[in-house]
Amino acid sequence: MRYSLKQLAVFNSVAELGSVSQAAERLGVTQSAASMSLSQLEKLLGKDLFVRQGKDMRLSHWGNWLRPRAKRLLQDAEQIELGFYEQHIFSGSINIGASQTPAEHLIPELISKIDTDFPEVRTGLEVRSSQGIIEGVLSYKYDLGIIEGRCDDNRTHQEEWCRDHLVVVCSAHHPYAKHHRVSLSQLEQAQWVLREGGAGTRAIFESAMVPLIPDLDVWREYSHVPVILRMVANSQYLTCLPYLDVAPHIERGDLAVLNVPELVMDRSISFIWRKEMEEHPLLECIKREGHRMMKNHKIL
Repeated sequence: MRYSLKQLAVFNSVAELGSVSQAAERLGVTQSAASMSLSQLEKLLGKDLFVRQGKDMRLSHWGNWLRPRAKRLLQDAEQIELGFYEQHIFSGSINIGASQTPAEHLIPELISKIDTDFPEVRTGLEVRSSQGIIEGVLSYKYDLGIIEGRCDDNRTHQEEWCRDHLVVVCSAHHPYAKHHRVSLSQLEQAQWVLREGGAGTRAIFESAMVPLIPDLDVWREYSHVPVILRMVANSQYLTCLPYLDVAPHIERGDLAVLNVPELVMDRSISFIWRKEMEEHPLLECIKREGHRMMKNHKIL
């Protein structure tokens, strides 16, 4: 390879700013050094990368061809340098407490990513209800909590990670499954199997449902989602769960989502941590990698 990353950096900055002097200032080099790097790159490649009109410079055909490729190379080089630096500075253990939905659908990928990118970081994980996670964070059992819904305790900070939504479902053989729209009076007549009190799912459901139907017929409560799913699939019960939990059953045709326009049950999945843990490097690392994970592909 005859060209250098430094030459590509000069080329990229000149292409962005349209000026050798401004590019030199950004890169912290002299204008003559920047001009020499650019000239050497053009000589090595055997092509003019810019059309020069006085002090103004615009990309030539070959400059336009090179620009995106040079940017990718520079970004990869930056990631390599940053990766070695971060892997060196991030080490130690962090205990994570997560509620059931993120623990089931999001945390496995996040922990796997942390293990791959930061091999000196050890992550512990425990799954409880959202309220249990909040209590665990406040009692120093967990360094970082991942919960569904809100945490209003002023001893904690909360930062949204992503959003999901809850749906009302029934067996595919339930009479309601054939209805284009299900009324509130029909919901009131049904028997329900729900998550236990303290679960984030239950809190969101009740905040949306209680103003509309104060007294539902809640027949059973369980902390384990697969139990609820099986009971609903094999009976005439209704339930309300995150779409992530029911999606595979909808696709297989075991369950059906009911259309209840009056119920809007969007919610956040958030990181929470104690206020005194500001600037904690491992905590910041986990949060940053979680946000990167969501940008790279849509899970929800």
